[in-house]
Amino acid sequence: MHHVLVLGAGQLAQMMSLAGAPLNIKISAFDVVTNQIVHPLTQEILGTGLDTAIAQADVITAEFEHIPHDILYHCEKSGKLRPGAQAIKTGGDRRLEKKILDESGVESAKYYVIETKDDFEKAIQHVGIPMVLKTALGGYDGKGQWRLHTKADADAIWQEIQTSLESTQNQAVVAEAFIPFDREVSLVGARDQSGKTAIYSLSENIHTNGVLSLSTSLHDPELQNQAHTMFKAVADALNYTGVLALEFFDVSGNLLVNEIAPRVHNSGHWTQEGAETCQFENHLRAVCGLPLGCTKLLRPTSMINILGENTLPEAILDTDGCHVHWYGKEKRPGRKMGHINVCAENDEKRLKTLCSLAQILDKKSFPALHKLIEI
Repeated sequence: MHHVLVLGAGQLAQMMSLAGAPLNIKISAFDVVTNQIVHPLTQEILGTGLDTAIAQADVITAEFEHIPHDILYHCEKSGKLRPGAQAIKTGGDRRLEKKILDESGVESAKYYVIETKDDFEKAIQHVGIPMVLKTALGGYDGKGQWRLHTKADADAIWQEIQTSLESTQNQAVVAEAFIPFDREVSLVGARDQSGKTAIYSLSENIHTNGVLSLSTSLHDPELQNQAHTMFKAVADALNYTGVLALEFFDVSGNLLVNEIAPRVHNSGHWTQEGAETCQFENHLRAVCGLPLGCTKLLRPTSMINILGENTLPEAILDTDGCHVHWYGKEKRPGRKMGHINVCAENDEKRLKTLCSLAQILDKKSFPALHKLIEI
């Protein structure tokens, strides 16, 4: 039996636990806020203290990238952390993210790092307007971002940026050129300790207010090859072990990396029912030194995020091809409470099922589903 400690005690640790059980992989989770070791499914407290958690584990991994650096380095000293601290830090700091993309020769939006008012002025000259500005640390799901559309708005936006810079130690803001993309796609893949990779089909993603709402497996061989090449370049540069996700802008068939996520990823949840081996199992296989599982697409699948809702109509469970995954969270507006995977033998039948779901799911709570149907 392998014992894997997950840094973070949320839904990703929960789904790793479910995927690991058939392989006799035991999962415990370390809550970095409370310093408690918990069971990822029941949230039962199993112990206290990072040293205890490390001693009990064979392997340590992470479910999110914004982990205090002292915890990361302490875990790395044990020799058990996979992926390594630098890879996890890179996903949590846009400055490091841009640096690794540059070093990998992987294209992303033109950018400039801002720490002062003078930097802000230089960014406007270097990047141009319109631009998107993102905090280097702490931003996720659309938080910590601004859009500068005209020079007239610069002073007002600078005031907000300045407040952000002053409120967080070692903070910076990364200014990026606004990209008029056709769609957003992502690639999830696994890399083992020897450098072997197993890549899933691309996902086409729809976001609502910066939060992922809908992901669908995508068959596009040319785009898939392009994304695979970029994935391998980044994963090799990070000497990565585990599941890694790259988010892209698709601009007329050319991909630009938007973000790197050094972990199992929301846009890969469809692999639970849509792929031969789900992303959670492959992450555990990689970090435990086991052979990677087949990532073959079994059937077209869409993943619908359940945001801010803790109930669904029972008709969902009576709909062929629908699989509901709840996270057991307390209800909060906009919170990721669970997801629905929708599978079918072909795209036409999958779209037909999505149309049926749109008839029973509220448009306000599931806007991306309704938007897709309207298209």
